[in-house]
Amino acid sequence: MATLPVYDAAGSEVGSYDIDTEQIADRISKQLLHDVVVMYQANQRQGSRAAKTRGMVAGSKKKLYRQKGTGNARAGGKRTNVRRGGGVARTIAPRDYSYRLPKKAIKLATRMAIRSKIDDGEVVVVDDLKFEEPKTSQMAGTLKALGLGGVSTLVATSDQDSMIYKSGRNITGVSVAQVRDLNALSVLRPKRMLITKAALDKIKDGTFAANAEGSDE
Repeated sequence: MATLPVYDAAGSEVGSYDIDTEQIADRISKQLLHDVVVMYQANQRQGSRAAKTRGMVAGSKKKLYRQKGTGNARAGGKRTNVRRGGGVARTIAPRDYSYRLPKKAIKLATRMAIRSKIDDGEVVVVDDLKFEEPKTSQMAGTLKALGLGGVSTLVATSDQDSMIYKSGRNITGVSVAQVRDLNALSVLRPKRMLITKAALDKIKDGTFAANAEGSDE
């Protein structure tokens, strides 16, 4: 059982929140977290790099000059890989790096990531987070008041909130996501996690999991 202090947007402590982290995940497997994070990172790779072979480069196949009697070193066509503008000897073809791990493993890794954040004391709970209009300065002030200024932070909300998203998207190192969209990579990548009390309720009762655990990045 962990007891987390609850702050308001001004940074004042207004209460506490009890949560049993063993209900979120009964254990933490570093190997599983590593495997799932690597999967998400692999799925983000574009794999679009490419280079032309000598057969793909435009130009004649004819030898530049005859083999002997010129005084020059013998040479092939202009498309050879030893000449500037020629093809490459070992081409790099576009490649799809994406792959999938079993859904159960991905779901469990999300839970483990959240538990590890709580166990490591890297979660800050705010009682409520609302903005009347998109204001980056207001979000920056809130993060600073909560001791998260200049720290990479994931802001997790209970539901999609465009005002919070637009207020935080331009701050370096800050990402905003609703709790149903969390995954192991999005939770573990930032150093700290700012979560609303309502979002933590969804994690506590498990209702975030129905959609969150299957989310892809």
